Formats: sequence, C-alpha cells, structure tokens
Amino acid sequence: MNHARDERSALCDLFDRLGPEAPTLCTGWTTYDLAAHLVLRERRPDAMGGIALKPLAGYTASVQNGLKARHPYPELVGLVRKPGGVYGLLPALDEAVNTLELFVHHEDVRRAQPSWEPRELPADLDGLIWKRVSSGARLMLRRSPVGVVLHRLGGGVAVGGSRQGPRVEVTGAASELLMFCFGRQAHARVELTGEPGAVARLRAASLGI
Repeated sequence: MNHARDERSALCDLFDRLGPEAPTLCTGWTTYDLAAHLVLRERRPDAMGGIALKPLAGYTASVQNGLKARHPYPELVGLVRKPGGVYGLLPALDEAVNTLELFVHHEDVRRAQPSWEPRELPADLDGLIWKRVSSGARLMLRRSPVGVVLHRLGGGVAVGGSRQGPRVEVTGAASELLMFCFGRQAHARVELTGEPGAVARLRAASLGI
C-alpha cells in the first residue's frame, strides 16, 4: 500500500471535481493556488526555500504565480497527479516524504467545503500518522505559548509546546491531532482541556512546521 499515491490520487480527483476557484484551508489560496504550490514543491526546488523562509517568500510566490500563468488548471492538476522530480524516480522517497504533506493538503480542500466529515482511515495509515505526530510534536508545537499534551484516541501520548506555565490536554484521533499540530486548530475534531485562557492561546497560536 502506497499512501502517498492514494492521497495524491484522491486529492487530484477532488481538484477535478471542485474546479480552480474552490476554497481551501490555506489562507488566501484557492484550489488553483494549492495545485500550483504542490507542483512548485516537487518540480521547482530552486523556489522551495520561500515555503519556510520569509526572506525568500517573494520569489516563491512569483514562481507559483508563474506556474498558474503558464498552465491551465487541468494541466497543473495533471502535474500534481504524477509525482515530479526526485519523487517520480524514487517511489519509496515519495511515500516517506509526501504522505503527510498530501494527507494534510487533501484535508485542506475537504474541510474547506460544507458538511465535511472525518474519514475512516486504514489502520496502517492511522499508525503512520501517529508515529509522525508523536516524533514531531516538539517541532510542530515549538511556537505554542503553552505546554501541550497530545492524547491519541486508542492509546498514545506525546508532549510539546512551552515547558513552563499551564498545559492544555488535546485529545483526538491521530489524523485530527495531525491537523491540529499543522496549524488547522479551527478545523480539527479534538477536545481541549485546560485553563480557558491557555486553551484560547493555543487555539490562536501559529503551529506547524
């Protein structure tokens, strides 16, 4: 089972169904913008720096807009559908690097639409997501102003955030904890327990990699 391939295919099917102007959870981005971002990430390594580094963000945005200008939406979706760059040559690397990226962006599109509901995931994908969340909690929650204790439904605990002050307990399925830790707090089906002020600060924090 290749979960990156499955998420890629499902996301592209959703792109095709919704068209280029549908909303996403990525602030200010439509489905057209998100498709361009995914193509840039895989096929324009020279422009990837701006995804994480603000001083380079202008160049990244320029390249992303250029991709939209050169490629009609169906072409961009077609490029997303087929792994590009090194990921097209090494399927194992695609699986290792892109499974969570594609899962989160698939959910970014799904959860921006009305009446979405969480998916029931295969057990091995659920386990993989939890493994990545538990190992990456410190990184994803590093900007949290409060301590965070993640409780996975079915078993598993991970911690992150501030090591001083109040703590907030966050409980949910592995996939919901992933969305929460990736900065989609408002769209994650989780339960938060703690001091009301601490809970509010965590909900408003800039989380993610």
